[in-house]
Amino acid sequence: MSKQVFYSSIQQELDRLDEAQVNKRHETVIEGFTDHPSPRAVIGEQEYRIFNSNDYMGFRHHPSLKKAEHEASEKYGTGPGAVRFISGSLKVHRDLEQALAKFHGREEGIIFSSAFAANLAVLFSLITGQSRDSVVNNDTLVVSDELNHRSIIDGIRVANHPKEKRKIFKHLDMTSLAEVLEAGKTTNKRALVVTDGVFSMLGEYQDLGEMRKVIDEYDAQYEQGVLLVVDDAHGVGAFGETGRGTEEVSGGQADVLIGTMGKAFGADGGYVVADKIVIDYLREAAATYIYSNNIAPGTAGAALAAVELLSGAEGKGLLERSRANTKLFKEGLVKVGYEFAADSVHPIQPILIGDAKAAKALSKVLYEAGILVTTISYPVVPAGRDEIRVQISAAHTTEDVEYLVEKCKGAK
Repeated sequence: MSKQVFYSSIQQELDRLDEAQVNKRHETVIEGFTDHPSPRAVIGEQEYRIFNSNDYMGFRHHPSLKKAEHEASEKYGTGPGAVRFISGSLKVHRDLEQALAKFHGREEGIIFSSAFAANLAVLFSLITGQSRDSVVNNDTLVVSDELNHRSIIDGIRVANHPKEKRKIFKHLDMTSLAEVLEAGKTTNKRALVVTDGVFSMLGEYQDLGEMRKVIDEYDAQYEQGVLLVVDDAHGVGAFGETGRGTEEVSGGQADVLIGTMGKAFGADGGYVVADKIVIDYLREAAATYIYSNNIAPGTAGAALAAVELLSGAEGKGLLERSRANTKLFKEGLVKVGYEFAADSVHPIQPILIGDAKAAKALSKVLYEAGILVTTISYPVVPAGRDEIRVQISAAHTTEDVEYLVEKCKGAK
């Protein structure tokens, strides 16, 4: 019965989270979607406009993706069968890797079961420099933006890297980055700088052009150079004139770019694009690639269709509509005193509330009006920076956006 003592301590933590209204386990169960041009979630007998999805282009309900998913499943089956080094690679997986590499102007690509798995793999493999055993590498300085995603934080932890070799630079601050690289150049052979492209809590983005200048300045001062790794999961497919993400917006290029098919591309799974030598190494070193099944063939077929769509005229039109919807929403609420991240031009448009209970109250008002949004509170964001994260989609109609603005105004 001693385990009951442990269970009691767990219950106390659950009670604390419930009291603070920052719990996450009471998830909304969506029973289906309507066939409205901007599909709405069906919960019980009510329809809800969806403003809490990463489906920035509206691709997950697109007929072309559904058709491609069905055709790939018919051809290859519902699952991959086994990991790739055992049962081989399906052609649809290789086609997708090559399409993603071409989309980003890189030599080669590799796909993972998720972007989280891709981050774990890339950081472990490139920090340790080992292809099998977790051997501590004392020659690498790891430098991370202070607001990086949890998957980056865990990737660095998994590498079992010495704490004195892990450094944080101030959020979006290139002077701080330069100071860290300057201090580490005499005691490290190489440096790995890692950052989100778009930061999902505020919709801010890293200026990769300025970051590239700092890194290039220090590259020759490290025996093995300075490597830039960017997780642009929220940027790729949704950000930039042609959807090439933060690189396109800021004019800087990563050495290793990590993305996802589970957001703007409307499917699932993560990927990495880089020089061929890096991708070849990841196929030998990345545990979450070697020992984990790939995404389903149907999912790969849908993602491939999304890349093709985004690269054409329809994709250009969807990106334009996304920008127009984002502008309409933000301008409408700024006029009545709502606060936003000043520089956010991404479809992520969080309403900054600053109090967990007030944020919950606003989300409840919107829910009762048939609108799905998400409250983000500590520890996902710092205490006192609670927000309603609104995510705009190209699938939203003007009427959808105006309806959300009107309901937010009424709750002010």
